[in-house]
Amino acid sequence: MSVSLDLMRNAPAAASFAPETLPGWTYDNAEFFALERERLFLTNWQIVCHVSDLPRPGDFATLDLPGERAFVVRGSDGQIRGFYNVCRHRAAAVVDGPSGHCGEVIRCPYHGWTYALDGRLKAVPGEASFPNLDKARFGLRPLDLEVFLGFVFVRFRKDAGPSVADRLAPYRDELAAYRLEEMEPAGPPWRVDPGVDWKNVMDNYLEGYHVPVGHPGLYRLFGNRYEVEVQPGNVSRAIHWLRDKPSSNWSERLYQTLLPEVEHLPADRRRAWAYYVLLPNVAFDIYPDQMDFLRVVPTGPGRSLILGRSYRLPGPDRRMRAAQFLNWRINTQVQREDDRLIQSVQIGLASASYGTGILSEKEVALRQLHEMVREALPVARLSQPPAPGTMRAMNENLQNV
Repeated sequence: MSVSLDLMRNAPAAASFAPETLPGWTYDNAEFFALERERLFLTNWQIVCHVSDLPRPGDFATLDLPGERAFVVRGSDGQIRGFYNVCRHRAAAVVDGPSGHCGEVIRCPYHGWTYALDGRLKAVPGEASFPNLDKARFGLRPLDLEVFLGFVFVRFRKDAGPSVADRLAPYRDELAAYRLEEMEPAGPPWRVDPGVDWKNVMDNYLEGYHVPVGHPGLYRLFGNRYEVEVQPGNVSRAIHWLRDKPSSNWSERLYQTLLPEVEHLPADRRRAWAYYVLLPNVAFDIYPDQMDFLRVVPTGPGRSLILGRSYRLPGPDRRMRAAQFLNWRINTQVQREDDRLIQSVQIGLASASYGTGILSEKEVALRQLHEMVREALPVARLSQPPAPGTMRAMNENLQNV
C-alpha cells in the first residue's frame, strides 16, 4: 500500500483505516513500558553497527536496552558474533562503552574472567577456589545475529520470528543498489535525547504529513511529492525527490546544485531521499550521497534516546564531500524542528483534553506501527489504563479474546 501527499496511490478505502491513534496514556506508563520491553524490543531485531565498524579481530560494538545488554565482536577467524554483555561469574559487563577493541581476549573488568573471542571461557583467576568448575558450561551466552547488506543485527529472544532479510525482502534489490556493504563511517556515532517516548519519536518519523508546516526547508527542497508505502512484515518505505525549483535558502540551493550524479544508482534515485523502517524502532535514511541508520531506544516510561551513525562510500571527491556537508546541515535543522514538535506532543499526550488522535490516510506507516503495538499489547486498545498492578493480567486476558 502506498500513498502520496499530492496523489493517493493504491490507498485503501478510508473505512479500512483505524480512525484512532494509540491512546495518550500508553506514551508514559511504567507498566505498559514493561510490557513493551518484553513483547516488542526483546523479541525484535535491533541494529548494532555496520561491519566496517569492526575491521579487526577484537573490535566490538555494544547495544543496551532496558534490562539487557549485548555486544558484537569480530573473532580471530573474521566472523562476527553476538553475546549478552554479562559475565557468567557475577553479571558485570565484560566490555564497556559503545565500541572499542578488546585485543585477543575478552576480560571482565570486575574479577578478570577471560573469554575467547568466540565466547568460550578461557581463564579464571584463582580457578582452584571454584571446585569442579566446568569451564565449557560457563562461556558467554550467545545471541541470534544477522548481517544484512553490511549491517549487524542481534535479537534477545531466539527464533522469535522472520529474519531481517525476510522482513526487508520487498526492498532488498533497491537497497542493494546503494552499495551499502561497501560503505564506511562518515563520522562518529551520534545520539539525541529528545526527552519523549519512543513511540512519539517513531510517530513523527513515519509520516510526511507534517513536512509542509513543520519543515519549511524540506518543503522548499521537495514540495508535496512524498510517497509512502507499507509492506507485510512491519516494514515501510517513504521517498521524496528534489525538485528543480531552486530553494531560497543558500545551503539547500547549493545542495540541489552540487549533488553529483551517482551513476550506480537508478535514475529515479539519483535525486531522491528515501527512508526505510524496520519496526518497531529501526530506520535507515538513504540519500544519493550518504546514509544514516538510527534506532530509537526506550530508556523508561516517556523517555528514549535516538542513536545512529552516518556512512558513505569510500573516496568521495570534493563535490561529493560538499554535498554531504550540506546534507548534514539541512538535516541538523530538521532534527531541531522535530525535537520541538515531539516535545510539544509529549506534553499534550498527558493532557486531560486528549484521549486519542485521528489518523489520516497519509499516515499509513504510522498506522502500521500502532497496529503492531496493539497486536503485541492488546491492552493498548483501552481508552484508559487499567488499575495499577493489573496491566499484565488484563493484557493476557485480552490476548485470549
